[in-house]
Amino acid sequence: MSTIQSDRADRGLADRLPNALVPSLSGLHMVALLIALLLLGLLVIPVAQVIFVAFQDPATGAATLQNFADFFATSLFRESFWNSFYVSAMSVVFATIIALPLAYITTRFHFSGSILIQSLGFIPLIMPPFVGAIAMQLIFGRNGTINLLLRDYFGFTIPFMDGLNGVILVQSIHYFPFILINLSASLRNIDRSMEEAAQNLGSHGLRLFHRIVFPLAMPGYIAGAALVFIKVFDDLGTPLLLNVNNMLAPQAFLRISSIGISDPMGYVISCILVVFSVLSLWASFLVMRGKDYATVQKGGGGTAKRELKFSEKVLAYGVVIFILLVVLSPHMGLLLLSFGTIWSFAPLPDAYTFQNYITMWEGSKTYIINTVLYAGIAATLDVIIGTAIAYIVIRTGIFGRKWLDYLATAALAVPGVVLGIGYLRTFHSVDVPFTGDPLASWWVIIALALMIRRLPYALRACTAALQQVSLALEEAAESLGATKRCTIQKIVLPLMTGGILAGFVTSFATAAVELSATIMLVSSNSDAPLAYGIYLFMQTPSGRGAGAALGIVAVIVVAIGTLASQFIIERDKKLKTSNAVH
Repeated sequence: MSTIQSDRADRGLADRLPNALVPSLSGLHMVALLIALLLLGLLVIPVAQVIFVAFQDPATGAATLQNFADFFATSLFRESFWNSFYVSAMSVVFATIIALPLAYITTRFHFSGSILIQSLGFIPLIMPPFVGAIAMQLIFGRNGTINLLLRDYFGFTIPFMDGLNGVILVQSIHYFPFILINLSASLRNIDRSMEEAAQNLGSHGLRLFHRIVFPLAMPGYIAGAALVFIKVFDDLGTPLLLNVNNMLAPQAFLRISSIGISDPMGYVISCILVVFSVLSLWASFLVMRGKDYATVQKGGGGTAKRELKFSEKVLAYGVVIFILLVVLSPHMGLLLLSFGTIWSFAPLPDAYTFQNYITMWEGSKTYIINTVLYAGIAATLDVIIGTAIAYIVIRTGIFGRKWLDYLATAALAVPGVVLGIGYLRTFHSVDVPFTGDPLASWWVIIALALMIRRLPYALRACTAALQQVSLALEEAAESLGATKRCTIQKIVLPLMTGGILAGFVTSFATAAVELSATIMLVSSNSDAPLAYGIYLFMQTPSGRGAGAALGIVAVIVVAIGTLASQFIIERDKKLKTSNAVH
């Protein structure tokens, strides 16, 4: 019956597009045009401006490749290029080393606490990597907790946080959940009969995992690894806070902030960042193309779980506990730092106090208020635009509608520092009405940059919510005389409420800790958001306690947002399931 209704709904939509819907779609056409112009002005043109300037002679304005020749002729830039590539690749390797045991143990064996372990494994995502970078220096640095203990008891130290090693460690610990999430999902969907067939042919242990299990889970692994590579390659905050400037993103920031927006090297570096982001996604697609990972049964059944022997259980718990201690160390370090008085050349702070939180509150009220304002504007615009795009793409036949989806999602491939530089270049010569100040220095630009950066998250949430709303409900309303506008307001939007709220919360929480784009656009401390405030606090040893306290606030904001988003989604699913049953 449901299949028949679905077919009728699809035919109904197709039949009505040429006649009944077209007259009433004039408003939706205008909405689609406005959204396209917005994306064009706030995403396409700024990024195109960056690319255009990269190929432009700064003296004559003529097209040239000389800027790129100068880039590769400069030893610092060549070193930065290879360092960025090396750090990204090694972060993928170490993120895999962290994520693979957690994913395999919790999906392969009957393991007590597997849900808790998976949940704890996702916690690093709620802390922006630059926030925990200083805390990790105090734990793993040359004179940090671990090396002080190693020096005292064993007479040697390990350069965990020296130079590029520190960036790799911080980024690996922060981004490994991308691999964990996707790999765990793939392992749960593997066709169990494939594994059983291999076992019947004598394949066991590591050979079975290497030849059968892991290759079948490759789609999830590649998806997670590509995300890790892109995120690390584009990250700006972590290298800056660790004082590692010989990487591409820091070099782009330093060139533009120190020399000015006329310096071509900043644009060349930005162009390379964009190209590598796109190439990473394309490479992940090429790796998977032409290969079949389909299962022959619904859900695949997942890998066959077995009980662990006592010795295996001890080893497994040891590995899991060690990994969780490592990945949760930034949070523990940040918490200790936020309450510590002095933490230098000692395994732990000398004493503990609430003064850091008092100092933080007195010195960062403006940052917090600005963050609520900017992230609130960004998240509100995101769900409005995301809902409109979702409806236009799914429910209408407007020409070129899928390009709205592509353009909005393309923001994921644009590094924050590139978007910030693009905004500076595009809007520096445009004045704010009635003030005469450059538009690029207006606080509204920060909110718009956050909106563009987080639009893909809200769009996915709104699209998923709309896909669960039956077209038959709209048809029933229209058959009773309701207009298209009334149907959307009274039927569609109320049923999408859960997804819209989840999109809002996700956009708000992640926009609140965005640094890469905002650091380029902050013209004065009075306009700075929370992430920029943390960056300023962390610049001096005396301000690190207050900076850590502000970092704890940032972590709490993202954690509450993440939990609220999941709660809204789950509650919405239960309500829809209950309504379907009744």
